[in-house]
Amino acid sequence: MQTLPKERRYETLSYLPPLSDAQITKQVQYILNQGYIPAVEFNETSEPTEFFWTMWKLPLFNATSTQDVLSEVQACRSQYSNCYIRVVGFDNIKQCQVLSFIVHKPSRY
Repeated sequence: MQTLPKERRYETLSYLPPLSDAQITKQVQYILNQGYIPAVEFNETSEPTEFFWTMWKLPLFNATSTQDVLSEVQACRSQYSNCYIRVVGFDNIKQCQVLSFIVHKPSRY
């Protein structure tokens, strides 16, 4: 049995290698299939004590395809390449965020 190297872990899926674009697409499709409302958020840090992220535009209430969400992720990446960027899914029945995962880490790390 091997111990993982000591490094900062972020959120859901953080123990995996960075997600490829195809894997991100599948995760976004899952969000849409579940009826969750996707949103894109960014922050300069991903510290576990940092609870508030800045939302990129409004939640994507009318998103019907993964491309709708991925184009917003790309726009956020081009504007805030020095920030962490994550996709979150909101459940409008439970009125809360039910999942999130990092889609971009700054190159300084």
